[in-house]
Amino acid sequence: MTVHSGDVVTTPRSDGASRGPDGPPYLAVRDLSVAFPTADGEVRAVRDLSFSLALGRTLAIVGESGSGKSVASLSIMGLHDRGSTRMSGSITLGGHEIVGMSPEELRHHRGVAASMVFQDPLTSLHPYFTVGNQIVEAYRAHHRVNKRQARERAVDMLARVGIPNPRRRLGDYPHQFSGGMRQRVMIAMALVNDPKLLIADEPTTALDVTVQAQILDLIRDLQRDFGSAVLFITHDLGVVAEIADDLLVMYGGRCMEQGPMRTILGRPLHPYTWGLLLSVPAVSGETDRLRPIPGAPPSLLAVPSGCPFHPRCAYRDRVPYDQCREVLPDLYPRTADGTRTSRCHLADPERIFTSDVLPRLS
Repeated sequence: MTVHSGDVVTTPRSDGASRGPDGPPYLAVRDLSVAFPTADGEVRAVRDLSFSLALGRTLAIVGESGSGKSVASLSIMGLHDRGSTRMSGSITLGGHEIVGMSPEELRHHRGVAASMVFQDPLTSLHPYFTVGNQIVEAYRAHHRVNKRQARERAVDMLARVGIPNPRRRLGDYPHQFSGGMRQRVMIAMALVNDPKLLIADEPTTALDVTVQAQILDLIRDLQRDFGSAVLFITHDLGVVAEIADDLLVMYGGRCMEQGPMRTILGRPLHPYTWGLLLSVPAVSGETDRLRPIPGAPPSLLAVPSGCPFHPRCAYRDRVPYDQCREVLPDLYPRTADGTRTSRCHLADPERIFTSDVLPRLS
């Protein structure tokens, strides 16, 4: 039951998890926290993050730089240095717990259970080896096949991602490919072992809009062919609208809002999401409606007390008793089935969005 007091909602918290429509999720993250001790103090990059992802669905995690998106994705892959990382919570992948898993077990899971496409393929691919050798090595790491069989698999994957003359290009080096073609090579390498989860971390950031659209179409097509789950990390709401089924908005290392993509982009419930939408240029090219979020994201060394977004929020004075500055809001369920959650003290954010924000987006 939801209880209202003035402009404050006191609904019991939700775990923030977004479940797929069919059975248990393939990926389930519960109360994940990741911190890095430094000489200046502890960088708390991710705090109490929970979400889930089913096979065949795409979850986009969106937020400004420094919000914790990439740190969360690297945690799922087990790529943080254990000697310099403090991690708690749970990450289950296909029923296997990742947190605390031995390095040998993690190496087995990478590439088969989950694989990752990074933002800059030129730095992710080894410059001294041909792309064919790198794909062959990734395949043979998990399959007992000879080099000829592995090369045929590599040719097949390059063809599937749209590389022309794949057998000839197998012998080329990364610098001989364009940016878009390098990203296709990275996707081929990520999918060569048929992983059930593909994590794409800003895979279209450095590409022009035409190539960006081609890469998004490719990921959608391959997801349909492989039946995999896709975790898409981005700061671009335009990309989110093209590819995602569900959306998770992060800020200051925490989840601010979560739910179905179309619902959140159509009627967002958190002031931070409103700010992100108001910062997107209009298709018409008009710039008078652009309203950038004032200020800058907080340092993860010293995240503000209360709601981490309150120093930049235009609506903090609508909540009595200075709660935005002093009390961290829980992830409140905003729908009866729990598919929509937001971390905000405002009792009726939908009314505020409709009356105050929506006219500026129209």
